[in-house]
Amino acid sequence: MTSAAAACSGGARDAQVQLPHVVMIPFMAKSHTTPLAHLAHLLRRRQLATVTFFTTPGNAAFVRAALSGADGVAVLELPFPDDVIVPGVPPGAECAEALDSLSSLPAFVAAVSLLRPRFEEELAAMRPPASVVVADAFLYWAHAAAAAIGVRTLAFFGANMFLHVMMEVLPRDNPSETLVGGGPDAVFTVPEFPHVQLSLEDLPFPFNDPDPTAAPSMREMGAKLVKAIADSHGLIVNTFHAMESCYIDHWNRHVGPRAWPVGPLCLAQPATPARRRLDVAPAWMRWLDEKAVAGRAVLYVALGTTIAVPGAQLREVADGLEQSGLDFLWAVRPVDADLGSVEERVQGRGMVVREWVDQCAILRHGGVKGFMSHCGWNSVIESVSAGVPLAVWPMSAEQPLNAKLVVDELKIGVRVPSKHSMTSTLVRVKSEEVASVAKELMNGEKGVEAARNMAALGAKAREAMDEGGSSWRVLEERIAGLGHQPA
Repeated sequence: MTSAAAACSGGARDAQVQLPHVVMIPFMAKSHTTPLAHLAHLLRRRQLATVTFFTTPGNAAFVRAALSGADGVAVLELPFPDDVIVPGVPPGAECAEALDSLSSLPAFVAAVSLLRPRFEEELAAMRPPASVVVADAFLYWAHAAAAAIGVRTLAFFGANMFLHVMMEVLPRDNPSETLVGGGPDAVFTVPEFPHVQLSLEDLPFPFNDPDPTAAPSMREMGAKLVKAIADSHGLIVNTFHAMESCYIDHWNRHVGPRAWPVGPLCLAQPATPARRRLDVAPAWMRWLDEKAVAGRAVLYVALGTTIAVPGAQLREVADGLEQSGLDFLWAVRPVDADLGSVEERVQGRGMVVREWVDQCAILRHGGVKGFMSHCGWNSVIESVSAGVPLAVWPMSAEQPLNAKLVVDELKIGVRVPSKHSMTSTLVRVKSEEVASVAKELMNGEKGVEAARNMAALGAKAREAMDEGGSSWRVLEERIAGLGHQPA
């Protein structure tokens, strides 16, 4: 018996009426894996499907921890071929967090395709057979492999619908061609959405370069992602209808395949009761509890896990947080970052954490009143779910468009004035600007407005995931469309 057949043979509790069998394979990055793990929890808790979750040996511990408590999820590991060296990828790298920079991403995405033969073999051997494969769009080869053996696929990309719609516009209209050299106030009006006016700072790399031949490996990778989505039987999106209805409706009417907004997926698991025993709760949770008792509002700061912020910039952040006079909790990366002596200078008022933290638990803590973030989509949707307003600091990838949505469309945050390429070691945001934005978010008029809007949107997010809510119904409809197999 193959590992796939063995892993799927123990579903006795689902045996009377065989549930659809959903196979998931995320891109090898924590930010792409976490929401699919949340989806697996949701499918199992609602008894909508059995789930098999693919990963690699190097990511298996993280995946199993993320799936803890999701009864009946089989985890299968796909080992990389031995002794294969891919130019541009660090030896032994199995996740995006191991890359030196974003420029290595296309090479890593290509290297991951070496998993296709084993994936196809395992998928073909599964019993019961897979009803559908939910595969990250970065894993375009997984979509092709499933199609080759007659298994339908749903695409997932860990992004919002605004981004998906804009990624149709940018290669088509090349707005940077008119924005470059157009002056600081130049904007491009999106034809389908005249209220959306993009500046050069809103455009992600490589679309901020007017030369359509620039960064060919990045553009080629992007084209493969678009094709993987287009060839799939639907797009699973970690968003909800009340937040992005116009973009969801536009996509479904004019682009396709159909988008299925099933989020916020971070609400798939109810918040666990806070552990109050001093010997059990982590130090940062105890610190937050103390701040709440003292009536002190806390700013949470986390600037992402995939792309490392240069040390000089981190020291400017540290100085800015000190200057702000605010109480803050900062989850810093890399863990050995040199912040100077700021930790001693802000002792009691600020806390720097150099370990993994439960971000959802932090954002749901009643004492946290603001979040300074790199504006990755997981962080945004987690903040929305908790009703915590944002100070957004886009640094790479799709984050500039996320920031555009947060600040200008949803009006649930303020923006750190910065250029969004983190490829340079030069300091781009000074400590005075960090302090100013932090104070505006926590105490200023714009921050008050953002908090008010976020509270309303957070309530709608929780409503969407509650029984009978929009995302609840969408997921049920999508899974029901797979049909039930006879036992």
